[in-house]
Amino acid sequence: MSINNINNSNKSQLDAAKLAQQQSQTQSSANEKASAARQTAAPAKQDSVSLTQSAQQLANVQKKGSEAPVNQEKVDRLKKAINSGEYRVNPEVLANKIAVLESQILGVKS
Repeated sequence: MSINNINNSNKSQLDAAKLAQQQSQTQSSANEKASAARQTAAPAKQDSVSLTQSAQQLANVQKKGSEAPVNQEKVDRLKKAINSGEYRVNPEVLANKIAVLESQILGVKS
């Protein structure tokens, strides 16, 4: 019976050594994969923004519009006329003004 105990304890030690070796191999394999992944990872890129010429022109128009003086009396008269239903829009005049504004924004001469 004592022979069986010696064999069993040797077997347990061998199993433990085998398990430790397998864990060590698994860990080193994982470390190698992580190292390879870090080496192949692309370097960090910086963000950048560039505006088209049209966007730059629009920004300039908005800036000029915010700096323009406001005739508050005229604004109040127009608000009152719109609210009372007295304000009328001439579609032809409006269309012409829109066309002129678009040509100014796009730089096209009419």
